Amino acid sequence: MTIDLVCLDADDTLWHNMRFFDAAEQAFAELVAPFAAAPAARARMEAIEVRNLKRYGYGAKSFTLSMIETALELAGDDLPAASVRRLLEIGRTLLDHPVELLDDVAATLERLAASARLVLVTKGDLLHQEVKLAASGLGQLFTGVEIVSDKRADTFVRVFHRYGCAPERAVMAGDSMRSDVLPALEAGAWGAYIPQPLAWSHEVAAAPAAHPRFRQLARLGELPDWIATL
Repeated sequence: MTIDLVCLDADDTLWHNMRFFDAAEQAFAELVAPFAAAPAARARMEAIEVRNLKRYGYGAKSFTLSMIETALELAGDDLPAASVRRLLEIGRTLLDHPVELLDDVAATLERLAASARLVLVTKGDLLHQEVKLAASGLGQLFTGVEIVSDKRADTFVRVFHRYGCAPERAVMAGDSMRSDVLPALEAGAWGAYIPQPLAWSHEVAAAPAAHPRFRQLARLGELPDWIATL
């Protein structure tokens, strides 16, 4: 079977992302240390992040608002204005950090683009994701870019329809089991899972190990060879 469409996640599939969020979360925990121990502060922050997804979506701006909200819940009126300014600074570092490609990404995408159309399918803030793609130098390799509020089976159905591709001739590859792999499989496509060590717990789900269209890869560079076997 020929694969006509390869859909790829962006953050932590093509370039580093979560390590910057992890550093931001550490800075947040240090800032609110007078009001809560680090484990409790991180747990409360994560709960508020998940709660806010329906309001703010994914990305650095949503994360920044959730940091401020969490700090206010933990400290109340005792939170200094300087701490709010510091949280805004932490958020800006997430928006301004350089785009650092993962190993062999450019060469891998060139191999993939030689035999199939590539479409970026990613969550997050529209402007920020567009800026990161432009800074990556990879934009010319993609036929299309889909920046979505969430990734569900119907999201992938729409993407496949938009590019005129039957689901069984499409592959989705990414680092999130919940957002990249499971909904793509449900939509009838192939799913490649490329785990990374700092995965957000909200994106974790059990691997469908027995699914005939699923494969776990150690790195993105293995994707072209796996696709060649389909």
